[in-house]
Amino acid sequence: MLQVRREQAQGWPSEHVRSVLALIGLAVTICGAYYFLAARLSLVLQTEPDGVAVFWPAAGVSSGILMALGRDARWPIAVVRWSVAVGVIAATIIANLTSDRTIWASSAFALCNAGEALLVAWLIKRYAGRDFSLARMRHVVVFLGATIVGTTISGVGGALAYKLLHSPDVPAVITWGHWFASDAIGIITVAPMMIWLVPMVRVRTPRLQLVEGIMGVAAVAATTVAIISLSPELWWEIVPVELLFLLVLWLSARCRPVFTSAAIFVISVTIVGAITFDLGRFSKVGATTDVRIWESQVGILGVTLYGLFLTAVFAERRRHAVVMRTVLDAVQEPIITIDHEGIVTDVNPAAARVFGYSQEEIIGRNVKMLMPEPYRREHDGYLSAYLRTGQAKVIGSEREVTGQRKDGSTFPMELAVSEMVMSRRRMFVGVSRDLTERKLHEQHQELLVAELDHRVKNILAEVAVVAVSTRQDSQSIDEFLRSLNGRIQSMAAAHTLLSKSGWQSIGLDALVHNQLAPYATDKNVTISGTDIMLTAAEVEAVAKVLHELVTNAAKHGALSISGGRVSVNWDRKPNGDRTNLSIVWQERDGPTVKSEAQSSYGTNLIRDLIPHELGGKVDLMFASQGVSCRIEIPIGQA
Repeated sequence: MLQVRREQAQGWPSEHVRSVLALIGLAVTICGAYYFLAARLSLVLQTEPDGVAVFWPAAGVSSGILMALGRDARWPIAVVRWSVAVGVIAATIIANLTSDRTIWASSAFALCNAGEALLVAWLIKRYAGRDFSLARMRHVVVFLGATIVGTTISGVGGALAYKLLHSPDVPAVITWGHWFASDAIGIITVAPMMIWLVPMVRVRTPRLQLVEGIMGVAAVAATTVAIISLSPELWWEIVPVELLFLLVLWLSARCRPVFTSAAIFVISVTIVGAITFDLGRFSKVGATTDVRIWESQVGILGVTLYGLFLTAVFAERRRHAVVMRTVLDAVQEPIITIDHEGIVTDVNPAAARVFGYSQEEIIGRNVKMLMPEPYRREHDGYLSAYLRTGQAKVIGSEREVTGQRKDGSTFPMELAVSEMVMSRRRMFVGVSRDLTERKLHEQHQELLVAELDHRVKNILAEVAVVAVSTRQDSQSIDEFLRSLNGRIQSMAAAHTLLSKSGWQSIGLDALVHNQLAPYATDKNVTISGTDIMLTAAEVEAVAKVLHELVTNAAKHGALSISGGRVSVNWDRKPNGDRTNLSIVWQERDGPTVKSEAQSSYGTNLIRDLIPHELGGKVDLMFASQGVSCRIEIPIGQA
């Protein structure tokens, strides 16, 4: 194990080390190249008399890189910070040394610039978290606040460095103001572009949107140049100014945010360049250089804030629209949105599916297309009355209405309507629920209740008849109770079997075993026959007959003594175009049976119930060797 670790340590760097090295190289390259170029550009555009840059985009480059790469969990934040800080310090010193700055002044400015970038990035992480995004309005405010605090503090250091090492005659307050303004504008105009470049590189931009964004930035640049070139006396200069704001609005609404940031950067560089080199309208005599610089900085600030907030607003709207669309698509309940005229403005897939349309077929049409008459006329009356008087017949809790599908069929549905105001438009959202299955279930429940009521009445009537008949055949109260209880238990056993099968059909084998169970053993009962399914009516009738045969056998027949035997077998027999079920009950080795038993409720039930209820035949014989009974029931071709 130690040998393996030693070989690994002596080999190539691990994946983690290689990614860190790649990050360091990337940060140093970006800061060394882009920051140096930005710093050189800024040092060309200087204020008087302190020599502070009018516009310091280098501050936006460093801060933007920290914010863009520092939130990536794949790269250690500490490595990102130190890489960017080293790159900023090196690039600042080199850029300043190529100007008229000393090594000591250049080093002081470099430390202030690096500290400013780190401070701004730390404040944003502290108050916005790792999920910082300029697509959120709150995070835009945090970004602006962090920029103000960071440039304010770095401006103090920069003003002291200028006072002690470069321009001792210039008041520190003036230098601090120039530093604060140039760095703050540099950060808010350039950092967003650096931040938005990362997602643009990772996620491919559609070709048409890419072309549209490039054309939009080019149009912004041309419009800015036109504004600068126009004479301030021309009243129609208002037109290109308005066009400039419309172009920024267009880019924010239709293109990826990086194009809006690029347009803001183009506007800023063009204005600052025109002021610095006295181009266009800024070359006019009258205003001082300081006034023109402050005017340009205020103008850049206004356009930048306009673009930042517009980008955040449209990004939030897109995000909310995606979330709402995802939620609506996931909701299984139909949801329809209409305006004050009843025109459908949105519909989710569930609603389109329930009504049998596609979403495109419903949106833009009147919601009455989803209603049969007379609901169409009622809808117009309800909606107009509510808009006129506020009478909430159409608003509120769920109520049952009728919907109409594309094929013209109607169905019951439950509808709840709520009102909302969007962009000063009154909208109504209807959430419906198809009640077809519930109605069918309710109808089924009603049928079951009616059937249960019917069965209970029949059973009570049967119990009453059994009770009366049993009392007539009983010699004592005890005998009456025993007989009545046995017959009721037999009926209950048959009902239990039917209940388990859902009152459909029961096998004859299960029914015979069920009725003989209290007395049957392996020696005294023989049951045979192919299992045949009986209907509920057949089960009830056969169960009663079997109970009487079993009760008689247990009291007087083969099941009343040890050694007696009972056999029950059955089979199908053809009977013309129908089939008869033949059941044979036979008792053996029991007590001697009288040739003719006394008529009783039990014997009458055995002989009469099957013919009366099922149209069959019963042959009950009291032979001396034992009771036998043959039952034939027509069962069709089952």
